[in-house]
Amino acid sequence: MMSWPYMHLLINHFPVVLSISALAVTVLALILGRRGLWLTAMGALTAAGAVVYPVFFTGGKADDALNDPWYIHPETIDKHDNFATITMWVILVVGAFAAYAWWRSLKRPADLIPGWMRAGVVLGSLAATGTVTYTAYLGGKIIHEAPILNLKQAPPGLPPGIAAEKADSTQH
Repeated sequence: MMSWPYMHLLINHFPVVLSISALAVTVLALILGRRGLWLTAMGALTAAGAVVYPVFFTGGKADDALNDPWYIHPETIDKHDNFATITMWVILVVGAFAAYAWWRSLKRPADLIPGWMRAGVVLGSLAATGTVTYTAYLGGKIIHEAPILNLKQAPPGLPPGIAAEKADSTQH
């Protein structure tokens, strides 16, 4: 069954991958100076801008659905959510700039891409990658630093199927 937490986990990697890919292509564009690489970087940033709000929205719904479960420190979700707000705005602005730069560059295929647009793509890809990477790091802490992972045994009283018994190595 599809739930908000599952939906968030399903789509949250898109802004991360698109931003990092845009930064990698931007570095190549700086080194090689190829117009197609600049256009590719602009396209990736535009796509990141298009998907960042659905990721943010599902994250909020996932937080509401989880309702601070006992096995997660509530502060980890709050820190992730607070920085996700900053990241969403950064990537929305960067995505809008990249969409304009992409559109303008495609409209004028014979022109060189202006320096201010290239500088905007460089700065935008750095800002998008920096913010989305830190947001992803904070998101990973939600589960990776959950107190339950430090327990040597499952807490008593969990329903069957939640905590699996160790498999007996003598049985096949």
